[in-house]
Amino acid sequence: MTRPTRSPSPAYPRLVPKDADCAAKLKKRTLTNLYNERPTWLANAHAKLDAAVFAAYEWPVELSDDQILERLLKLNHDRAAGQHGRSA
Repeated sequence: MTRPTRSPSPAYPRLVPKDADCAAKLKKRTLTNLYNERPTWLANAHAKLDAAVFAAYEWPVELSDDQILERLLKLNHDRAAGQHGRSA
């Protein structure tokens, strides 16, 4: 069975700037620059995602970063221990 070749997605066509000014602006559109600028819509999206994750884990929202990392590490260790007990 052969795999079909992939072509660029028509849903995400390559952006071609119409002139040099647009090319300069497009070159500055990077994820790094977006996160450094942190527009309101992006901050709001992260806040909603954070709230959803806290709700899914049933964690209080006032946890510090260190407390979050401790809990995630414990979850990781618990899951790893559970996988070792299963046979393949």
